[in-house]
Amino acid sequence: MKRHLKCVSVIFVVLLLASCAHKPVERESELDNPAHHYLRGMELIDEGQLDQAALRFERALTLEPSYPPALAGKALVTAMTVDSQADDQHGAVALGQALELIEEAEDEADGDSQEFCVHVTAIRVYTYGKPKKWLNSAQNAYDAATSLKKVNVAELPYYRGLEAADYFMGIAAYKAFQFRDAEDLLARVTEVPTGRWHQPARALFKKVHKIVRAMANYTLTDVAKQIAIKDEVVRVDVAALLVDEVRLDRLMAGRIPVPNSRPTKSFVPADIVDHTFKSEVQTVLAWNLRGLEPQYNETSKAFLFYPNAPVKRKELAFILEDLLTKITGDEKLATAYFGQQRSQYPDVSPSSPWFNAVVNVVSRNLMETGLSGAFRPDDVADGAELLLAVMRLRDAMNIY
Repeated sequence: MKRHLKCVSVIFVVLLLASCAHKPVERESELDNPAHHYLRGMELIDEGQLDQAALRFERALTLEPSYPPALAGKALVTAMTVDSQADDQHGAVALGQALELIEEAEDEADGDSQEFCVHVTAIRVYTYGKPKKWLNSAQNAYDAATSLKKVNVAELPYYRGLEAADYFMGIAAYKAFQFRDAEDLLARVTEVPTGRWHQPARALFKKVHKIVRAMANYTLTDVAKQIAIKDEVVRVDVAALLVDEVRLDRLMAGRIPVPNSRPTKSFVPADIVDHTFKSEVQTVLAWNLRGLEPQYNETSKAFLFYPNAPVKRKELAFILEDLLTKITGDEKLATAYFGQQRSQYPDVSPSSPWFNAVVNVVSRNLMETGLSGAFRPDDVADGAELLLAVMRLRDAMNIY
């Protein structure tokens, strides 16, 4: 009898929980609805607030279990955390969860508009999560999104336009080092001047176009590709490109007429002793390049290289100018524009310490200004412009 009563009690609890699970959740306001929480969640992702975005998607799913856009949004948040996991095992678990969520979203999607939303988000999930053959998966999601015939743009509260598929597939191609494909995809987005994705696509297109131009006569190494897609470059990136792409030591040895005191390659700053690019840094230090010198650290009482220090555009101008001076043997380059009364650049004064370097690198097409003529000296250089500058410097070295 007691056993029977126990079984009945268990069944009762299960039924009670089931009834609670299916009981409609009371909404707190008109805006407390799945579509609103999904939209806000996607906006929070753009703002970098992943935890808050996850809460929004959870609320949307509480209000409507299996709501496809929210499932896709939750998948995206999860995929974006893969790289930040404590170890590979945790990262694999997060990736598995993301893939399951996006698959569920695709299964639950109802109508072309929801399917488009889910497929475009899937492109992003694969791009961040990078499972095996991730680019193929992203391409399949892109093909699925662009094959839909009855997408209603009014039903795309976040993506707002069909060009979103081109934009995010362009990012995927860019991250996969398929730069020419990325250039083509992003160009399509820029043809929609009033679209939501026009401005970010245009900004990325400029970077990709620089990389494609740099690739015109050269095959990039894996190191160069990795650096090319960086939003901000650091000192060790410059050292790696100069040695791996320009072949600095081999090409400059015996052909530099400008006197210089070269430190020996035995000098190893303490902060690069165990660095992957230790030998590249040593080679750069051996040539005593202005802008990449070791800097004295008062705390450690030693000269350090600071490999992870960001490189500002004015600092990159100094480095390139010094290389030009050494290559050409023309010491006057370093002072050629001293004493000018007017500047061609609205944000670089003739009295600025970097004015001469800026004029040298811009006039020789190693670096570029914006449409307004501004040089942006204090902006950190990105990988695309560093790569283009180094490749053009390589051409100059061949000439001399």
